Amino acid sequence: DQSGYKAALRAAENIIDELDLVLLMSVNPGFGGQKFISHTLNKIKTVRDLINASGKDIDLEVDGGINLDTIADVYNAGANVFVAGSAIFGSENYEETINDFRDQIS
Repeated sequence: DQSGYKAALRAAENIIDELDLVLLMSVNPGFGGQKFISHTLNKIKTVRDLINASGKDIDLEVDGGINLDTIADVYNAGANVFVAGSAIFGSENYEETINDFRDQIS
């Protein structure tokens, strides 16, 4: 719901100096393995702009649908912390998968 997002963004603007981390959900919370909601990329960019304008070192975390196909776009939109549960724990080799994630954003 855009009205909820806009209200949350206004609230974040009012307390940005108190934040160390902002978490954006890129799926509907509740269960793992969901597909990334692509319009979240615009929200990530908006929040990253807000963080940058504050001049503070605030992490921007994205949770939901993060996998090898989405992580580069999420990173390029401004996120610097990623939650990738199903993509890692559903893989054959956790270490290899994590290294593949790192390769995508380096």
